[in-house]
Amino acid sequence: MPHMYILRCADGSYYVGSTRDLERRMFEHGTGAGAAYTRKRLPVVLVFAEEYEFVHEAYEREKQVQGWSRRKREALIAGEYDRLPGASRSRYRRQSG
Repeated sequence: MPHMYILRCADGSYYVGSTRDLERRMFEHGTGAGAAYTRKRLPVVLVFAEEYEFVHEAYEREKQVQGWSRRKREALIAGEYDRLPGASRSRYRRQSG
């Protein structure tokens, strides 16, 4: 089944990805055969995964979560879904006048 997943890297950063085979992909990341980003930040730990019926759903979720702030990703990882709306990036609003 396709998955969207989040890894915590050795430097404390997060990597968001999607795959058809989570076990294989985790092996690749763990051995340095995964993404260039994680290769430079080993070891990595799987901290979150969601399963989807279709690959395109996992990929769309990956792209959504990649656009999130660190705070919002951490709320998702912690299962604190009620914090997700408030954890969005604040937008600078120009004051007119």
